[in-house]
Amino acid sequence: MRSSNPVMNSLTQTTAENPYQSQYGGYSDGYGQAGAPVAQERPMTVDDVVTKTGITLAVIIASAVVNFFIGAFVDQSLAMILTFVGAIGGFITVLVATFGKKWGSAATTLIYAAFEGLFVGGFSLIVSAGAGSEAGAMIGQAVLATVGVFLGMLIVYKTGAVKVTPRFNKIMFGLIMGVAVMALGNFLLAIFTGSSPLRDGGMLAIVFSIVCIILAALSFMTDFDQADRLIRAGAPAKHAWGVALSLAVTLVWLYTEILRLLSYFQQR
Repeated sequence: MRSSNPVMNSLTQTTAENPYQSQYGGYSDGYGQAGAPVAQERPMTVDDVVTKTGITLAVIIASAVVNFFIGAFVDQSLAMILTFVGAIGGFITVLVATFGKKWGSAATTLIYAAFEGLFVGGFSLIVSAGAGSEAGAMIGQAVLATVGVFLGMLIVYKTGAVKVTPRFNKIMFGLIMGVAVMALGNFLLAIFTGSSPLRDGGMLAIVFSIVCIILAALSFMTDFDQADRLIRAGAPAKHAWGVALSLAVTLVWLYTEILRLLSYFQQR
């Protein structure tokens, strides 16, 4: 089953193509076919996913705090440089993880977390700058909202209120690609004309951010489902780093969109 998250999609495809056998027995590729025993490795558990995701988020938060502090109290121009480096570095790292088949690499996931933390810290500083004394409160609200959405979608998934089907994933993948194309078009429009209708704080920008937030929230459903499939299939424990990476990508996307939306309302 394809995932709307390209990192998770690459992870599960490769898992199906290269099945392992753990010390607890072989696992299937998720489609009922038993894998050939090529290695002895402990299978992934929920605890592995929780631990690796927690470590990844801790690195993101620490890196974000450092860059935010640099921008707020040391040198704002340096913080902006680090923000740009973080954005480019994080993007390249995700590409490496997705297409370079570094799905089970702790180094790749933690490097992404360090880069993305720099971006998140600088982004938070830039977006909250117009809020003045309310900047800290706005960032706190964005963090709480992100955590709330994550936990809410986890409950929705666990209760089975929304079923993750191949059709659901195909629709999600198409919608996310559509949003990505629109965002790229808006970026190019801003470069060549100075106009940015999807990010200027107007009504269209508000609607676009709300759509992105909804898609990011629904993306957790496919991420949870793919992680659950890997655990039930007995995938190697190292694959938990791939799950952590994909969840971190979705969490960062959700946080930045929520913070951006809050900034729009702050400007009104």
